[in-house]
Amino acid sequence: MMVQTEIIRKRLSRLDEILTVLKHLRNYSLEAFLATPEYYGSAERFLQIAIETTTDIGGHIIADLKLGEVNWYSDIPALLAEKKFISGELREKWVRMIGFRNILVHDYLEVDRKIVYDVMQNHLQDLEERKKVFAEFL
Repeated sequence: MMVQTEIIRKRLSRLDEILTVLKHLRNYSLEAFLATPEYYGSAERFLQIAIETTTDIGGHIIADLKLGEVNWYSDIPALLAEKKFISGELREKWVRMIGFRNILVHDYLEVDRKIVYDVMQNHLQDLEERKKVFAEFL
């Protein structure tokens, strides 16, 4: 069994684009970030897409390798950790990011923009870690 490398490659390319934008947005001070809807709105949307992209890639890997059934987004990191493709630590970080994505999508009126800023400043490496795992399938 093999994974469809072109699907992974396209999504990794998109993830690179998104991470470039997010890294640029990190250059703004917290004050400027909170005061500028273009900054926080972009960050929220790009973080959502980045998280969905990694979840999408994980889902494709699970389907292609027939690793199990996915009913919830959190099943993806759980199955990949169970099959030893990712560490337990990376699984936990990923599950937390999925929870953050759910807030961005469903509770958008309640989003704490300081948390968005913190995620952008301190947790993009979590996405980079997942990117490295996925690149191993190419």
